[in-house]
This record gives sequence, structure tokens and C-alpha cells, in this order.
Amino acid sequence: MNILRNYIDKIKPNFEKGGKLEKWLPVFESFETFLYVLGDTAPKKGAHIRDAVDLKRVMSVVVIALIPALLFGMWNVGEYHYLSIGENATFFEKFGHGFIRVLPLILVSYIAGLGTEFVFVYIKGHEIEEGFLVSGMLIPMIVPVDTPLWMVALATIFAVIFGKEVFGGTGMNIVNPALLTRAFLFFSYPAKMSGDTIWISGLSEGEGIVDGFSGATPLASAAAGAMDKLPSTMDMFMGYVPGSIGETSVLAILIGAAILLFTGVGSWKIMLSVFAGGAVMGLILNFFATETNPYMALPFYQHLLLGGFAFGAVFMATDPVTGTQTETGKWIYGFLIGFIAIIVRVLNPAYPEGVMMAILLMNVFAPLIDHYVIQANIKKRLKRVKA
Repeated sequence: MNILRNYIDKIKPNFEKGGKLEKWLPVFESFETFLYVLGDTAPKKGAHIRDAVDLKRVMSVVVIALIPALLFGMWNVGEYHYLSIGENATFFEKFGHGFIRVLPLILVSYIAGLGTEFVFVYIKGHEIEEGFLVSGMLIPMIVPVDTPLWMVALATIFAVIFGKEVFGGTGMNIVNPALLTRAFLFFSYPAKMSGDTIWISGLSEGEGIVDGFSGATPLASAAAGAMDKLPSTMDMFMGYVPGSIGETSVLAILIGAAILLFTGVGSWKIMLSVFAGGAVMGLILNFFATETNPYMALPFYQHLLLGGFAFGAVFMATDPVTGTQTETGKWIYGFLIGFIAIIVRVLNPAYPEGVMMAILLMNVFAPLIDHYVIQANIKKRLKRVKA
């Protein structure tokens, strides 16, 4: 590591004021601070907040928490590829196939997103912001494995520009950039975001598919009223189902949730309230279930295992920038996400996955929720003073 440190110190003068590459100083500093913590410290005197955790470290923890779901997703891609062609394969063959198919999505996401940020860094003269470290990993995990790479690149660039940079960059965006990417793809290229073949790698042309194989996700089967085709609750929990790369295994997602909670990065209030909101809406639908809509009779706990509900609750709703900041607001915000997600999912067939719509909607309303929570606290304290 000393060799790398010495090399960085050697080329640094080229990027400093007066150097031939001084315009690229923000980009250079971003790479330097990614590799090494700067020696700058706050003055020992005066009021300063001192903490060993900075934004880069928080983002790194989130990426680590995503790894269990990502690794399982890679294996799952290989599993369903070999099932679709009717061939047996070892664990490593399945994982290897999935790795080869998923890696390009990750690379394209980071190259397109960071490349766009480099342009804005050059224009603004500011350091690269670390927020895309997580968004770049989330984007490939919430799209179908068969999504064309150029679509991923286009949607990522759109999300970085219109979901983040136009608002001022990391910390200023009002919606989750990764979800905005998914929304852009869903509304711009719906044929690539729905159907049975998009979840299985290499099935875009339907070549070599064995008779009787179906790539339909449990969510698609439920939306179509085919409750008899739903996998078992245990299979849905473990993740032995088709779906987006990182969203299939609830178990892997919960492992990531445990990492976020243990490190204090994720909000347990938001996570719990999202699941609570989904369960309550599921129970209400169960109570009013009719024969014309068998989806309403789906057990509430299975709603929590379907589609991207668990992934959204753990990794999307808990985004500290686009979520609520007040403690009471976190309960309201999370509950409404879960509640609305199930309403959209069951009662609006145009959007089979309601989690994306629910989180984006509540991202917009998060400041309003915080405002009314704060106003309520002010009124409560004024009453105490008057009393």
C-alpha cells in the first residue's frame, strides 16, 4: 500500500493549483479520499462534531449489506437459466453463469453513473459525491437480468441528472435515484420490464426453452389470479423464484438488514413500519376478499415475501436523504409505504409491483410529513408553557 500512497503523492502536484491538470483536482481528490482517509481534522478547540463515521463509510456499509442478496441473485440467475434449458449444473456452474450475466450490469451502472458525475464535477469544480456508490449497486439489483445494457446506461444517466444533480447533488435529491432509474425503464420500455422471459438470462428469443418451463414470477402469477401456480411460502422466503437480481431472497435481504441495524446505518423504525403497513393492508384486503379478485385473498404474510417488497423496505425506504428525518415521521412514512404498496399491487393491475410507486410517492411527501410532525411538537410544547 506504501507504493500506491507514494504514487498518489507523486502525481498530486499535477492536479493542484498551477498544475497542468488542475481542473481535474475534484476528481483526483475523490479517488484519493476513496482510498485513504484525509489527515484533516477539526480544531481541538470550539464546538465541532467528531465522529469516526463519514459518508463514504456509511455508503460502504450499505454496499456490504447488499452483498448477500447480490451473491444469491447471481446464483439464482444461473439456477433458472439451467432450469429453462433442462440441463443439470453444479453450484459453481450456476453461480459462474450468473456472475457473468450480472457483472456487466454492475459495470455499466457504475461507468454511466460515475461518468455523468465526472462531467458535473468538472463543471461545478466540486468533489465527487459518494451517494452513487450505493445507487450504482442498487440499480442492477432491481432490474431484470435480461435488460439491455444500453437501457441500463440511459436510465442511469437520466436518474443521475434529473434525480440528483438538478437538485444540487447528494443530500439534496428528493427521490431515490435507483428507483427513478427503475421507473424510467418501466415507463419507457415496458416490454423489457414485464413478461415471463425477462427474468431468465438468455431467453429473449425463447431459444432452447424446455416444455413446461415458465419464467413467471410469483408476483405475476398472483396478479393474473393464478394462485395455484404460486410457490410455497418457504420457497418465496428463501428466494427459489424468478425475479429481479437482488429482490428474490428475503432471507438474504434480512441478513443485509441485520448488518444495517447492527451498524446503526439503517432505521429499524422505517423497516418495521413498512412491513406493518403492508401487513395491515393485506389483512384489510383479506377481510373484504371477493371471488372476482382472488388476489385480495392472498395471505397478508405472503405479500411481504412477493416481488421487491422486502428489498424496498430494507434498502430503498431507509434512504436517509429521501426519507423522513423525525422519529415520529419515520413511523408514518414507513407505514404509508407498505400500506400504499399493497393497494397499488392488488387493486391496480397496471402496476403489478406497487413498492416502487409507493416509495417514490412517499419520497415526495417526506418533507411534508416532517413539517407536520415538527408543528405538532411545537404546539404541544406551547400548550405546556401556557399551562
